[in-house]
Amino acid sequence: MSVFATLVEHLADLLQPLFGACAVAAAIVLFTALVRLLVHPLSRAAARGQKARTELQPRITELRRKHAKNPEKLQRAVLELHAEEKVSPLSGCLPSLLQLPAFFLLYHLFSSSSIGGEANALLSHQLLAAPLGGRWADALGAGGGPVGDAGLVYVALFALVAAVATFGYRLTKRTTADRPALPAGGAGGAGGGEQVPGLGAMTKVMPFMSFFTLVTVAVVPLAAALYVVTSTTWSVVERAVLYR
Repeated sequence: MSVFATLVEHLADLLQPLFGACAVAAAIVLFTALVRLLVHPLSRAAARGQKARTELQPRITELRRKHAKNPEKLQRAVLELHAEEKVSPLSGCLPSLLQLPAFFLLYHLFSSSSIGGEANALLSHQLLAAPLGGRWADALGAGGGPVGDAGLVYVALFALVAAVATFGYRLTKRTTADRPALPAGGAGGAGGGEQVPGLGAMTKVMPFMSFFTLVTVAVVPLAAALYVVTSTTWSVVERAVLYR
């Protein structure tokens, strides 16, 4: 973690002339952008995979008709079809999974009072009046409560997240609506099983995922919250471009 702290400090030094006392906060945003750039090729691959899955829908519909009375055989046939066409039904999850280590590193870095046996100097930095190692609860307990200097930083973050989440919700709903719908079941209703285990539930929850960021921002250190907000904003803009 000391190596990671050094990286953040070096980025902050580079940004110091532009952002002054908020240089560390700006370094976190820049670090997040660099992480997203690294996983962008995977995001592009996920977008291509989504388009490929959409093109497979007529064949999947035919499989549902063929195996309407045998859900287990239907599921196996659909999985074999994805394998044959080299299309992963869960490929869109990979970019998010690869970002988790960076998030947890930031979380631990700004939750630790010491690094390598020395005091964690990063905890002394702020975004305006809000400490990067503090949480929303700390801002509420400070002078002025939710409309105090620190509280207003979180109000701004919550407003940004709400705007991004609303845009992301509409984008996801539109993208989902554009995909060909599968029949609810075959003859006698026996073909209503999911093609991929858990995919149906994931599809229903996905439009609301950006709103969960509000909870994350409220409970993690501000530094980690900046990572989440930046990454979520990047994700929504990236999807708008890749799935247009």
